[in-house]
Amino acid sequence: MPGAALSTLLLALLSLATATVSDCPSPIWVQFKDSCYIFLQQTIKVESIEDVRSQCTDHGADMISIHNEEENAFILDTLQNQWKGPDDVLLGMFYDTDDASFKWFDNSNMTFDKWADQDGEDLVDTCGFLYTKTGDWRKGNCEVSSVEGTLCKAANKHILISTLVIAGTVTLTVFGLIIWFLYKRNSGSGFTTVFSTASQSPYNDDCVLVVAEENEYAVQLD
Repeated sequence: MPGAALSTLLLALLSLATATVSDCPSPIWVQFKDSCYIFLQQTIKVESIEDVRSQCTDHGADMISIHNEEENAFILDTLQNQWKGPDDVLLGMFYDTDDASFKWFDNSNMTFDKWADQDGEDLVDTCGFLYTKTGDWRKGNCEVSSVEGTLCKAANKHILISTLVIAGTVTLTVFGLIIWFLYKRNSGSGFTTVFSTASQSPYNDDCVLVVAEENEYAVQLD
């Protein structure tokens, strides 16, 4: 029955949309809202900030970007109490001399900052650091010789997939209800399509009358 098939389809889609899936790449990642975070506690020698960034990109992430006070506080608290990070952590930003402004490596908008009061000119080799004792941001030279860990951030793919699944479920549900409504309306009206099995004459009524008269005339001549 169409109704039973529709119900089965909708239940399957809803189950898929609400299925429990690991939100972040692995349990060592920490989730906050729609992003996942990890602090790679490994001291590495670096020649440029790209060496630090590659630590994150190798894990399908990018260096940390921060967009509001709440996110900044979450990172600070996690660094202090869970990750036990160093006093200064590199932020995933660079100074763009063309625009004379800082930009995030992950291409997100620079909608928030927490710079401590510092004098000095920003140069192409100026980087941002999170000072974990206060949560303030500090400017420093990108040409560091080593870092004591890398802070990375990745989008929560499960949330994105769930959003797409739910949107698809709603669309299919609406479409299914329309089909079911039309089916029930046609069934209730008693309309049926009947196909005649009788042979159809290739002639209209006028042609049949002329043929009949010709046949009658031929009989009289005989």
